Amino acid sequence: MIKSDTFKFLTDLAANNNRDWFQLNKSRHDDARLNVLEFAGEVISGLSKFDHTIPSTLDPKECVMRIYRDVRFSKVKTPYKNNFGAGFSQNGKKFSGAGYYLHIQPEVSFIAGGCWMPEADLLKAIRQEIDYNGSDFRLIIEDHSFMKYYGNLESEYKLKTCPKGYEQDHPEIEFLKLKSFTFSHKLNNSELTHSGSVDQVVNGFLKLNPFIAFLRNAIS
Repeated sequence: MIKSDTFKFLTDLAANNNRDWFQLNKSRHDDARLNVLEFAGEVISGLSKFDHTIPSTLDPKECVMRIYRDVRFSKVKTPYKNNFGAGFSQNGKKFSGAGYYLHIQPEVSFIAGGCWMPEADLLKAIRQEIDYNGSDFRLIIEDHSFMKYYGNLESEYKLKTCPKGYEQDHPEIEFLKLKSFTFSHKLNNSELTHSGSVDQVVNGFLKLNPFIAFLRNAIS
């Protein structure tokens, strides 16, 4: 489980996001990161049982992202993230295709998965798969239990016009306009700090697996 001390560290960091405070509290960061690494290791173990592209031996350090922010090209210049993030795929957090994501942040934690802003060739392949197999795509994302848990595809990144090669009357045109294919589900602090928290995250990823498999098939 995620310890309450981990959430407390992130809360305090958000209120004191500067290098002096961080150096004084470096041991708290290290303890919190270790907690997240151990949690990620248990998630990997669970994931590998149904998603066989993810090895059970995957090192959690390959999944958990560093807390240090790259401020070179960012308008926000605070040096640290206010969260711990972990990406799960065959290559851990370093993936350009489909994968799973865990976000740990006080009161705004969530799990997610899919292809976030894929590059042009991958995006073209996903659209083509939806074009060819729209009914299969809908069977997955419109399943009642899936929708109850994840809701609808996130549509923040979407074309205003039809993508090249598709007409407005295409039955899947609203999906084809998307530039990103992801779902997410929010988790409150208590859902991550109880004894069944790993199972809750793994089961959430299990629900996502058919969607992930569809995307992987599209870009393979």
